[in-house]
Amino acid sequence: MSEPQSQQEIEQEIERTREHLGQTVEELAAKADVKARAKGKAAEVKAKAQGKAAEVKATAQEKVTEVRARTQAKTTELSGPASQNQLVQQNWPLAVAAAGVVMIGLALVLRRRARR
Repeated sequence: MSEPQSQQEIEQEIERTREHLGQTVEELAAKADVKARAKGKAAEVKAKAQGKAAEVKATAQEKVTEVRARTQAKTTELSGPASQNQLVQQNWPLAVAAAGVVMIGLALVLRRRARR
């Protein structure tokens, strides 16, 4: 009677070893799957880039709002004594700066989208 029990124990041990080996093979296959790991990393980088692009866009929008407010205040201040031509000449650097900020923000957003 001890032999069938011993054989049964051996079979159980073989089954446990097979299960363990199967898990080990699956773990190694996951590590060797470079394509899946690359896709995961790409998704991570994409999410980070989208977050940064949104941050830059928000900052640019804040700057545009600030520049508009300053321009409006200056326009109101100078509307009496200054002619339209003088007003444009005085606010030219401010308009260029605002356009630069907007263009940088747009370039960053488009660059991030092009990498998709």
